[in-house]
Amino acid sequence: MISIKDVAKHAGVSVATVSRVLNNSGYVGQDTRIKVEKAIKELNYKPNEVARSLFKKQSSAIGLIVPDITNPFFPELARAVEDTAIQLGYNVILCNSDEDENKEQNYLDVLQQQYVKGIIVSSNTMTAKQIEQLNIPVVSIDRVISKGLPTIVVENKKGAMMATRFLQSKGCRRIGHIKGTSGVVNAEERCEGYKEIVGGEPWFKETYITEGQYDMQSSIQATLELLQRHPDIDGIFAANDIMAIGAIKAAYQLGRKVPQDIAIIGFDGISLSKATTPELTTIQQPIYEMGEKATKMLASLMERQQTVEQENYKILDVSLIEREST
Repeated sequence: MISIKDVAKHAGVSVATVSRVLNNSGYVGQDTRIKVEKAIKELNYKPNEVARSLFKKQSSAIGLIVPDITNPFFPELARAVEDTAIQLGYNVILCNSDEDENKEQNYLDVLQQQYVKGIIVSSNTMTAKQIEQLNIPVVSIDRVISKGLPTIVVENKKGAMMATRFLQSKGCRRIGHIKGTSGVVNAEERCEGYKEIVGGEPWFKETYITEGQYDMQSSIQATLELLQRHPDIDGIFAANDIMAIGAIKAAYQLGRKVPQDIAIIGFDGISLSKATTPELTTIQQPIYEMGEKATKMLASLMERQQTVEQENYKILDVSLIEREST
């Protein structure tokens, strides 16, 4: 591997001069700069970013911590963060926490050791105290950690109300809900939105709600139990698209056709929702915009272009996409 010493020898200058050219710091004569740049090009020298970050105690990287990389929502979100970060001159270190507190803390430690300039995090277990101890900018996305932390979320309750009303408009008289993981803020908000619409109905009981834990396999089992418990259900609102796809699979296992016998709607608007049979009706989050805004917000904080108080809490709108499952 070509080193900075090789470049200095090739250009006939000191290592310190090469360093000044690379970092654009200190005075370097124009002729000398040209010689160094020519040597860098001829040797195809690539600066060691790890060494530079250790020396400067700062890098051009940002961290992204997500709870479940197998959920298609988060790779789509990560793509938006990465695209935007590259445009702004940053690299992204992706961490999958599995909503495990120990893994999250380990990733926070590792990211600090890598001298990342900031972190974007989606977590239900991280605390405000952990964030404060980092001493670098942090932006929360999809989930609220604390009210004082810069955050990007969507209208979860509003979207859930839209979904439930839409099922009613399609003639559904008994609507069940596949809830996300208990304790996760957006799962609770979506459940609140569902109950806002049907909670006053004479037929409604809490047993029309079952937990799907935001994954497909849990949702399949939850839907089977829900429909066996309440065979009168003719509509289901699932708190994310992956659970809605699981609900469709469970309905077919019970011999119920979608949407003829039961209408199903999800929440997220992931690309996979267009690939199912039938295609999934969903409440669409602006996933790419969320990642883009979170990254730009973090960059502004890192570059001191805005303070935490300036528009630090953004709530983005959602939209209903009607397809074949309703």
